[in-house]
Amino acid sequence: MIRQVLVVLSLCILGACAGDSRGSSEGLPSSGAAPSSVSPSSPQSGPTTAGPTTLPGTDADWAIVEEKVTWAVEQGYAELSIGDLIARIGETFVGTPYAPYTLEAPGEEGLVIELEELDCVTFVENVLALARFVQMAPDNLTTADGAPASDDRRVDGPEARQRRLFSGILEDIRYRGGELVEYPSRLHYFSEWISDNDGMGLMRDLSRELGGVADDEPIDFMTTHSDAYRQLGEDPAYLTELTQIEMRLNSEPRYFVPEDRIASVEERIQDGDIIAATSTVDGLDIAHTGIALWRNGRLHLLHAPLVDGVVEISEAPLAERIQRLGGQDGVMVARPIDVL
Repeated sequence: MIRQVLVVLSLCILGACAGDSRGSSEGLPSSGAAPSSVSPSSPQSGPTTAGPTTLPGTDADWAIVEEKVTWAVEQGYAELSIGDLIARIGETFVGTPYAPYTLEAPGEEGLVIELEELDCVTFVENVLALARFVQMAPDNLTTADGAPASDDRRVDGPEARQRRLFSGILEDIRYRGGELVEYPSRLHYFSEWISDNDGMGLMRDLSRELGGVADDEPIDFMTTHSDAYRQLGEDPAYLTELTQIEMRLNSEPRYFVPEDRIASVEERIQDGDIIAATSTVDGLDIAHTGIALWRNGRLHLLHAPLVDGVVEISEAPLAERIQRLGGQDGVMVARPIDVL
C-alpha cells in the first residue's frame, strides 16, 4: 500500500517535467512528492485526471505559432540574443492554461503540437522552438501576409513551410539526437534532455561551472513504475530499451547546484536560461522546469505550474522557492545557444 501511494504521489513529477505531461510538484508544500494524474493504463495507481481539454495540432495551435512569431519579428526581437528572445516570448504565454497528458496522444509516438495548453516541459520546449524559429526563419515565414489559408497555401505555401520548419525544430529539441523513432526516443528524463540538447549544440549545460556537485542518485523511475506508462505495457521491447537508457544515464556524470548555493550563483544566470529543479524522489532526476527571468534585482522562474494552473512568473525568487519545496533540492541550469 505504501508503495502504491508513493507511485501516485510521484508520477506527475516525471510526467510533466520529463515530457510525459502528468503534473508537477511545483508550488506544493514540502511533502517531498506531488499529487498525481496517472496513466489510465494503471488501474492500481488510483484515480486519473481528465487531461488536456483541447486537441493537439489544430489550426488554433498553429495560429498561436504564427501569432508569436509575427509579434516577435514586428517588435524587432529577431535581433536579440536567444536568451532575451526566450524571455520575451515566454512572457507572452503568461495566463496560458496548464494541462497534463499533453504529449500522451493515443496510438504510436508522433510529434505533438500543442500550444493552447502546456505543462512545465512543453512550455519550455515550445518557447525554445519559437525563439529558434524567429532567429533562423526567412522573412517570408515570419511575417503574416493577411491572406486566407487556401488549400494550396497549406500544401506548399508559406504556411506549410512554416509548419514544417517549426515541427523540425521541436523534434530536434524533444527527441534523442533530434530523431523521432518510437516512444523510447523521446527525452523522458529532463537531465538527458539537457545533455542531449547540449550535444546537439542547442544549449550548454552550466550546472558544473556554476559550482554544481555530482548527482549520484540512480535514475530508474520509469522502469520501476512501468505499469503507470501505457506504452511500456503495450510493447515490452520499450521497457528493455528504457532499461538500457537508464543504465547509460547512470554511467554518465551529471551535476546540479544544491539549493543552499543557488542564491550565491544567481547573478551568473541570465534571462532565458533553462532551469530544472532536481528531485528528491527515488529514481527521479528532475521535479520541475522553467525559464530564468530577472525581476526587481532577483532571479525568478517563468513556468507552468500544476497548482496555480496557468503559466506564471514565480512570486518568490528562485532560490527561496526551491528551499521551500521539500521535493526539490537544487537546480540544473542550461543556456540556449544562438542560431548561427
